[in-house]
Amino acid sequence: MLRSLPLRQLDETLGPWRSLPRSRPTGGWLRAVRNALGMTTRQLAQSVGVSQAAVVNAERTEARGDITLATLRRYAAALGCELSYALVPLRPLQQVVEERADHIARDQVSRVRHSMALENQSTSNEYLEREIAELRAKLLEGKRSRLWR
Repeated sequence: MLRSLPLRQLDETLGPWRSLPRSRPTGGWLRAVRNALGMTTRQLAQSVGVSQAAVVNAERTEARGDITLATLRRYAAALGCELSYALVPLRPLQQVVEERADHIARDQVSRVRHSMALENQSTSNEYLEREIAELRAKLLEGKRSRLWR
């Protein structure tokens, strides 16, 4: 499946990120790194080319999660750091897509099963699982955007 290659490549790239700790220092990374380096807010301000109040504000907004990436990148560079930015899926993306297809397939088959049962035409669980597997495969072969309607 050539179409799923980008999905697999992204999963491989993001895999190591999932194992990283999800916490950040209470006061934010800017303050933590600045303090670890023994740098004052005035010294960082001079390095970045801003006022001391701007540094204090940047540390506060970063700790709240309101800082822009551009600002954070600028301060990180002044601290001798690189900003790494990623959306880290909680589970592999391939798994998310397969689970979504399975959910849709089970939902559709259960609706058909329900109406067949009302007409005394119920089928075996083995048959239903086969139907689900076939529908799931069709969903995974088609446009992925259909999974998110």
